[in-house]
Amino acid sequence: MSILRELAATIAKRSKADPNSSWTAKLLSEGPEKCAEKFGEEAIEAVIEAVKGDQKKLTFEAADVLYHLLVMLESRGVALEEVLMELSRRQGTSGISEKTSRGS
Repeated sequence: MSILRELAATIAKRSKADPNSSWTAKLLSEGPEKCAEKFGEEAIEAVIEAVKGDQKKLTFEAADVLYHLLVMLESRGVALEEVLMELSRRQGTSGISEKTSRGS
């Protein structure tokens, strides 16, 4: 099992935990909007470190982004496997072609 799959499984398990004992449960108890807000904050922090060029800090922030993305997905009932299947579907397709096919 990949680390992302393991993390998604842990997040799903902790979603049922007491929010006073689990950061994941606390985030999820605050609703999807809060989960999305926290994901956005972490994404901005990663962008800042990418611009600064600090690889160690970028690595740390990227890990936070992945975690908070999985929490956000869990908050809306979107399984990691669905995202992975979409990535698989797109594999080998030009990004330009893929965007054009969406029509927007």
